[in-house]
Amino acid sequence: MKYHLFLLLILFSNNLISQVNLEELDFLFPGDSIPSNTFMLDEVTVFQPLKFNNDEEIKRYVILRYRVKKVYPYAKLASERMIKIDARVDSIKSKRKKRVYLKKLEKFVYKEFSDELRKLSRSQGRILVKLLNRQTGLTAHKIVSEYRNKFRALLYNTAASFYSISLKDEYEPFVDFEDYLIEDILQRSFSDGSLKKQDYALDFDLDKIYEFWLDKNQ
Repeated sequence: MKYHLFLLLILFSNNLISQVNLEELDFLFPGDSIPSNTFMLDEVTVFQPLKFNNDEEIKRYVILRYRVKKVYPYAKLASERMIKIDARVDSIKSKRKKRVYLKKLEKFVYKEFSDELRKLSRSQGRILVKLLNRQTGLTAHKIVSEYRNKFRALLYNTAASFYSISLKDEYEPFVDFEDYLIEDILQRSFSDGSLKKQDYALDFDLDKIYEFWLDKNQ
């Protein structure tokens, strides 16, 4: 669809010393010439335990995790492209040339990604719209309005609505429980390295979201 736009293993060698008290042993790290009896550990993120009431909830979470991991790279790429596009557009003084550039860009993006995006399911498309908002701070509708025009945004949103997708959807983990689960999946994936973290416009404290939904569901 066109409309889906720990620890580290520490290598050390003992300095030749005559003392045998283990508490006084020094560590010599690669590249260092002065032994030290302290060493830095990588930061470890501790997550709140997720609670599921039944197997069906677990199944839905696993399916959601698959969908999020599938579409996040598209949202990440879109955010990266927008930064480059903004820089390019700012360098173009003529309004007419800006319109020509953005129109050509739209055709290029469609040609480059249309086949892949068509393979996304409706659910994946809805998640992509949410993640675009998370990464850029703009709704998909706003992005189309600013980079093309409001009429084109209306057409896109109308077409997307036939697939039960609204380009105006926002990412709201404190409002939508699924958005909270999406944020949980993202944070865990960033931590384990299965997804590459990117600077994003909308920042959320996962612990606060967890506590919010815990209190609400009690």
